[in-house]
Amino acid sequence: MSRTFQVDLRGVVDLLSRHLYSSPRVYVRELLQNAVDAVTARRAQDPACPAAITVVVGDGVLDIADSGIGLTETQVHELLATIGRSSKRDELGFQRHEFLGQFGIGLLSAFLVADEVRVVTRAAGGGPAVGWTGRSDGTYAIGPGERDTPGTTVTLTARPGAEPWFVPETVADLAALYGSMLPFEVTVDGRAISGGGPPWARDGRTPGQRQADLVGYAQDTLGFTPFDVVELDVPAAGLTGVAYVLPFPASPAEHGGHRVYLKRMLLAESAPGLLPDWAFFARCVVDAGELRPTASREALYDDGELEATREALGDQLRGWLVGLARTAPERLNRFLGIHHLGVKALALHDDEMLRLVDQWWPVETNVGRMTMAEFRGRYGVLRYCATTDEYQQLAGVAAAQDIAVINGGYTYDSELAERMRSLEPDLAVTRLDPSDLTTAFSELDSATALATRPFVTAAQRDLDRLGCEVVLREFEPANLPVLYLLDRAAAFAGELRATKEQVDELWAGVLSAFEKPADDRPQLVLNHRNPLVRRISRLDDDTLRGLAVESLYGQALLFGRHPIRPADAALLNRSFLGLLEQAVPGEEPR
Repeated sequence: MSRTFQVDLRGVVDLLSRHLYSSPRVYVRELLQNAVDAVTARRAQDPACPAAITVVVGDGVLDIADSGIGLTETQVHELLATIGRSSKRDELGFQRHEFLGQFGIGLLSAFLVADEVRVVTRAAGGGPAVGWTGRSDGTYAIGPGERDTPGTTVTLTARPGAEPWFVPETVADLAALYGSMLPFEVTVDGRAISGGGPPWARDGRTPGQRQADLVGYAQDTLGFTPFDVVELDVPAAGLTGVAYVLPFPASPAEHGGHRVYLKRMLLAESAPGLLPDWAFFARCVVDAGELRPTASREALYDDGELEATREALGDQLRGWLVGLARTAPERLNRFLGIHHLGVKALALHDDEMLRLVDQWWPVETNVGRMTMAEFRGRYGVLRYCATTDEYQQLAGVAAAQDIAVINGGYTYDSELAERMRSLEPDLAVTRLDPSDLTTAFSELDSATALATRPFVTAAQRDLDRLGCEVVLREFEPANLPVLYLLDRAAAFAGELRATKEQVDELWAGVLSAFEKPADDRPQLVLNHRNPLVRRISRLDDDTLRGLAVESLYGQALLFGRHPIRPADAALLNRSFLGLLEQAVPGEEPR
């Protein structure tokens, strides 16, 4: 035997208030929404009928009246007293896309602020007025109503604790927030709060006045003066509006929300997901006719339609950027100075934006700031350091060897350098390795190499315990005495050794399988062109020579901003104190 479910209305109301709606304030929106749908339904049958929504509030009582299609007594039973009767709503036309919601469903939100809801309605097709009173305990009553014209009046009385939501100023502010763009006349206690239409409407204003109004809207509503205003139009989604480009940097990790209207009724003040992630530099205000709201009608439902709209809006913002490059390059440079991260993020997978970055965004190099297009045009190659630390270690020395290099340590710059091959397949793109510098250094002549061999051998013996190879070369600048070069293979080997020292014997054995020959050691390159290095190489005092070599090692680590291991710190301390001892000879006075 089949049975029907019993619905505990109090439980449903609690579910709505705690889990579906973000705040009781949505009751004003839901009542407005039902009124708008009712007026829309009547106008579909009689375009000349009046279209007005009136709200009167005072002493904890709110009345909202509309000149809409109204309901017969049969429809009242089917729509107001039955939750989820979608088929009957469809018979009245409330499932058509012109409507914001479903008459009767939104009325349930009134129980968020009231224990009793009174509805008086008169059908536009004729018949007497009907009164319906619903209570939060799930009971309702139907009887005659008093209304002379077609339409509906809903009356709420604040329940204990909900009185703040019935303050006239609060109701007026909420009605204006949700309904200011509605095409019907909406008044609250005689004050008009609608009829202005969207600020981007083309309504006979001059282009200058329209632009000023759009900027003024951003200042008043969003709180900033936009860098620029981009027109948006996606016919497939019934979407029109504008994107306001932020005048200040925005974090890519903080995806700002957008002000979204659905058929001229505010859906959300900060809806996420309307633009692609890379477009974090813009805030949109749009009105959509075909996008679906979530169940709470406070956000957009993320479906295929929204995904297609997101892509279309991204294309329009991309087109705006390309247009700036073509018609207003100085303005584009100003924009990139603020929002380069967003453009570079887009350029990672968009060739058109990659060309824009290539031609217009200056990068840091060791020969001055220039665009990547200028760099490769001048040097025929894109050579970069992958991290800022690596760049700071090598840039000066590389410049002295006439090796131009880009600082790829800034966000996306290394990836963009590698991506340039998609624009120019034959382009040489390489990451600078310290070993590249070694090959650019000059070997000593044979006589000098022979004369300094004992010094190099002794220096190597002093630093063997640190896993470092000592070499003597000649390079510019001459005032740089020493350079610590750690190529990627040596860096990996060093990290491997450090990890082995911290793990147990089992894992140390596993890591040993990844070890390579000792040729991967870092190099301490002493500069024979430096006068200090030449004097050290001629020292006869082994102790003083050892202290000097250790000091050069420590100075090279500090200069290159390399990590200081405990063994390195101990060496620095010992060599510093040892040199002081050598510099200040003699015994302490008694």
